[in-house]
Formats: sequence, structure tokens, C-alpha cells
Amino acid sequence: MLSTYSILILLAAAVVLSVKSIIHRIRCGSSCCGAKDAPAKKVKVQDKNKSHYPNSCTLTIDGMHCGNCVRAVENALNSMDGVWAKVSLETKHAHVLSKQAVDRERFGKALADAGYTLLAME
Repeated sequence: MLSTYSILILLAAAVVLSVKSIIHRIRCGSSCCGAKDAPAKKVKVQDKNKSHYPNSCTLTIDGMHCGNCVRAVENALNSMDGVWAKVSLETKHAHVLSKQAVDRERFGKALADAGYTLLAME
């Protein structure tokens, strides 16, 4: 009888830990990019008038594996002055609109600081 209760307690503990882990993954995404906490708040672009962004390019980015990675890349690019970026995990590309001339080094540094690599810029 005592062993039955012990087994039930162990099973209940395993179920509780599993549910807790599932809830964490739903809230925070997978930990492929090392994110153990909730994703950072999205950096929102203040000026959403596309006519104010005369320059555009497409960046090919290495190192993105999940939604947290997409958020980190978008935040890194959208934090730059005069830049509006939309990132696609499926294509590993970022479509970037810019008020200033497009500068590969500037984008490369912002991505490197966030932990990603700029492979190409078109």
C-alpha cells in the first residue's frame, strides 16, 4: 500500500513538472537561442509612413532558429535610427527600409551585437 502511494506521488510530481515545462515553452519559446526568460518586448517603429524610407534592402541573416531569434533581430534593426525592418524566420531574410543610405557595416555590427551574422545584403 505504501509503495502504491509512493508511485502515485512520483507520477504526480512528474506530471506537474511536465506541465510547468510545457507552459514555459509556450510563453517563452524554445531555448534554442539561449532564452530562458520571456522574450524581450518588441521595439516598435514610430514612423510607419513608408514614403519616409527612400532606401530598402534585403538582408540574409545566419543564426536564427526560433521566434525569439526573429524578435531579437527585429529589435536590433528597429533600434537603429531611421530603420524599419520585418524579419522572416522561414527565409532567414530581413526586409529593411531606411531613411539614410544603406550601410552594410552598420547593419552587420547591429546584428553581430545581437548575436547573429549578416551573410548577404541585396
